[in-house]
Amino acid sequence: MTGARQNKTQAYLRALNVLGLLALCCVLLFAFYDQFADRDLPCPLCLLQRAGLCAAMYAIMLNVVLGVKPAHYGLLLLAALFGGAVALRQISLHVIPGTPPYGKDLLGFHFYTWAFITFIIMIGLTALLLLIPDQYVSNQDFIAFKTMPLWTKAIVILALLVITANAISAFLECGSWACADNPVRYRLLH
Repeated sequence: MTGARQNKTQAYLRALNVLGLLALCCVLLFAFYDQFADRDLPCPLCLLQRAGLCAAMYAIMLNVVLGVKPAHYGLLLLAALFGGAVALRQISLHVIPGTPPYGKDLLGFHFYTWAFITFIIMIGLTALLLLIPDQYVSNQDFIAFKTMPLWTKAIVILALLVITANAISAFLECGSWACADNPVRYRLLH
């Protein structure tokens, strides 16, 4: 593979990672919308699924800022496996006859089911990205923030804000204690 072709592949993969980061931001922003507009606080398992999404966003940001590396994809896969396992646990709790679902649904599925689908898609797409040959051989790894394209900077900043907002929201809801099974208020705001 020539140097120019490697750099083009790296740029293309960085752009794909930025788009993936934006997609995960949209998922968490929708969860925030539901949380605040509908006053539907996330349950402890929902918070763990959000943590899995935030960890996946962190792994993708590593690819964007430090360059595409197998270790970053590995972290992304671990985050998706963790989040998927938590979502599957929540699905299994609510398929028992007589057990009501938690929260409202969207297009026929509850948010935890959508989370599971999202994590499975992340695992599949990451596996496909890992199949791209010679993507890790490049002279261009780290990109200084000031030299990134404006749209990349904006999405990275948005991702950092979404991750921080999730951490603050979870802390306000649970404090340093165990979260309520069916939360109805922010523990630290009352």
